[in-house]
Amino acid sequence: RAMDSRMVFVLLWMLLLSTSTGIKLDGNGYVDVVIAISSKVPQDNRLIDKIKEMVTEGSLYLYHALDEKVYFKEATILVPPQIMLLIDNANPSYGFEPYTNQYGECGAEGEYIHFTPEYLLNDTLTELYGSRGKIFVHEWAHLRWGVFDECNGEKPFYHSNGGIEATRCSKNIKVEFYEVTAGGSLQQCSIDPQTSLPTKGCMFFLDRNQITNSSIMFLPSLNAVTTFCHENEHNYEAPNMQNKKCEKATWTVIFEDSVDKDALRSLKPLQSPPPPPSFKVVQRKQRVVCLILDVSGSMAGSRILQQQQAATHFLRNIIENQARVGIVQFSTEASTLSRLTTISSDTTRENLIKLLPKVAGGWTNMCLGLSQGLQILQEDNGDALGDEIIFLTDGQATDNIAVCVPSAIQSGAIIHTLAFSNSAARELTEMANKTGGQFLSPNDKTTSNQLMDAFASLTLSTGDYIKEPVQVSRTSDWFNGTVSVDQTVGNKTSFVIIYETSFPSVYIQSPSGSVYTQTNMSHDVSQKTVTLKIPGTAEHGDWKYSIQAKILQALTLTVTSQATQADVPPIIVKTHMNQQFSDGTKPMIVFAEVSQSYRPVINAEVWATLESETGSIHILQLLDNGAGADAFQNDGIYSRYFTKMVNGRSSLKVRVKNQDGQTKFAALYVPGCVLNVQLSPPKPPIFEEPLDVGNFTRTDTGESFMVKLSGQAPSNFPPNRITDLSAEIQEDTVLLNWTAPGEDLDQGTAKSYEIRWSFDLKMLRFNFSNGHEVNTTAVSPQKAGSVEQHSFNLNITIQNGTTLFFAVQSEDKQKAKSETSNIAQASKILPGPKPQGISNPGMNLTVLVISLCVVTVVLCFIVVVVVCAVKRRKRSAKSDMALIITNEGQNNLYA
Repeated sequence: RAMDSRMVFVLLWMLLLSTSTGIKLDGNGYVDVVIAISSKVPQDNRLIDKIKEMVTEGSLYLYHALDEKVYFKEATILVPPQIMLLIDNANPSYGFEPYTNQYGECGAEGEYIHFTPEYLLNDTLTELYGSRGKIFVHEWAHLRWGVFDECNGEKPFYHSNGGIEATRCSKNIKVEFYEVTAGGSLQQCSIDPQTSLPTKGCMFFLDRNQITNSSIMFLPSLNAVTTFCHENEHNYEAPNMQNKKCEKATWTVIFEDSVDKDALRSLKPLQSPPPPPSFKVVQRKQRVVCLILDVSGSMAGSRILQQQQAATHFLRNIIENQARVGIVQFSTEASTLSRLTTISSDTTRENLIKLLPKVAGGWTNMCLGLSQGLQILQEDNGDALGDEIIFLTDGQATDNIAVCVPSAIQSGAIIHTLAFSNSAARELTEMANKTGGQFLSPNDKTTSNQLMDAFASLTLSTGDYIKEPVQVSRTSDWFNGTVSVDQTVGNKTSFVIIYETSFPSVYIQSPSGSVYTQTNMSHDVSQKTVTLKIPGTAEHGDWKYSIQAKILQALTLTVTSQATQADVPPIIVKTHMNQQFSDGTKPMIVFAEVSQSYRPVINAEVWATLESETGSIHILQLLDNGAGADAFQNDGIYSRYFTKMVNGRSSLKVRVKNQDGQTKFAALYVPGCVLNVQLSPPKPPIFEEPLDVGNFTRTDTGESFMVKLSGQAPSNFPPNRITDLSAEIQEDTVLLNWTAPGEDLDQGTAKSYEIRWSFDLKMLRFNFSNGHEVNTTAVSPQKAGSVEQHSFNLNITIQNGTTLFFAVQSEDKQKAKSETSNIAQASKILPGPKPQGISNPGMNLTVLVISLCVVTVVLCFIVVVVVCAVKRRKRSAKSDMALIITNEGQNNLYA
């Protein structure tokens, strides 16, 4: 079935499972590359072949780009179980352009590469974007090595030494500037009097015949480009994202800062070109899960009860229809409570719930439990490949778990491990990490009930969030409150109240005033749970609840719901830490991505709760301001440094809310370096659209993480590096702007600033202390995240055409200094003659022709001849030029 070009945009993505367990180098070849096709992609038999062609071509390109050291060795293409025909206009602003979702700092791995079926199947798009293999390597560099684009559609030109330069790397690439008229001819670029830079519509051209082999992060689509920009050719002045985030050449980042830095420095070049990649095509069938539950003596009491409650919530509200579920229990021996059973109705769910173990006793023989669970998974098709295990235990094995872990990992199953114990066997973390599962370490206090959150987070996304439950709310700190059911959810809505000792009085009121009490709810005395399932679609709006207990006891409320409409995905939140282990010497970063079908949700209120196994709790407000730990402003990814680390395991939970109507959708256009502006669909405007779904709340649980401090306390962290410094010269006054750092990274208030300037960018970058110092005695740093502005006069007369460079360092109370900020540049350009570097050799001739036509009719024939000659010359000139970029916010190229 041919794919309609109007079909789903956001459909195919490259998955990076985690920094330590996903993609890796096997010798010189990358393996464990997973390319997942969303279940929303319309079926097209050509798609898999096109993916193979792209990776195969990209492998050779990568081999040549990195000194013949690495290539793509193996890749797995994950095909969905069902192909559904959908029209999805949820995020049209991305168009067909490939992009990489990058959360972190320079050198940090990205989250995934995103392609669309249109890009892979429509061969005419290669004229716009270039060969798929080269674009794949360009995006791979974002994903794997944490480098950034060296083009900039929003700032294609900048001032340099009194002239105008095009944003590019390397600066050795020769360019000329023109505007293209409606008739296709070239004319001189106009200058914006406000910026003294070319106006929108001005483009710059390069001679395609000039010899240049860099840079992949600027021009991956030109035939001559085969490598990354090296340090000796890097353009430090260019206002691109690579300079803003890294301020070093992409080659330097790859070999000195990336996850592969050690391997790339030690690997020897291959003696001959690499073989083509090998591919494995795996089709997802229905989800297959085996619960392996610990019923040993150490699980007695509240632990076995919490296991019951959490597993019940998973079976009743989380696991999707048509999934297959088995249940195994283990202690001294292991036994099967249920073979694989298809979830086909509420009756099936309730029958499985009745089988959950209620009694604990005996030893903790984990290997017996694992072996029994793997046997259950093999019943459907003879292996456990792609199936899941949820392995819940007190964490302390009686047997030697190290003996059976290797075979469990080799089974191909995805193993999620949940451990109650503070001293859980390290093999539990290893199993999760090496199989793409999650490791969670909930505490067993009845006041937290983290196990419910852990089970609720164990979803396996197919890319179709319509069918997946979201946790709308989770609370344990008040008895009266409000839960918002927004317009993106409402189906299969349930309220689950868990109590500690005695049955409380529960009162829930819908937005329209309908009242639900115990008579409308199911009460499980043995599990100490009260459940209200809203029939049909829950009313949108604020639901009020009141839970009253006659005695003091722990109470928790969990609300889950699913999408109401098939064409309106729910708002979701995904959270994680940038590290799963820390020794305290480097700060950790908390991330939370809030989105609706890849569409960023901005201006939300996002709070992270980090709780250690000893009970200490640290609460952080996560920000999307593009400063401190946050990479990009208004991309829907909220971040913050975590510095208050304590020894042991800690859990992460994030709560998102919109209670004041400030939340919006950000229709972001993801820029890239592409080829042909005439073939390119018009760039959608960058705007913020009101998120008219009503108040909403969301919660998500991240993986547990381990801290083992090298000393008694974490290191003293300096203020974070400033990455958004900007400069402007107004007459003889310099105005600087930046976001204030903190005392400890992005928290608190720094003690002081040191500002320096220079005529030489590289000197300031590499020898900050040698720059000219600005008097900052009157500058008092504000709280982290605040907008800082500082204006001053230099002790020199700033001449017209002068370009100056500025940088800032900040210092805390213990005299720890931040890294040098990004280098901001400002030029003094007074309105005057045509700026250097902008010319059009045909412009004067055109004027002359017009004048001659006016003067005499007799010369018409001559004029026609001249005009024809000029046009032929222009066409010839254009055939030897490549259009690189426009000043309309698009990164477009002519080939």
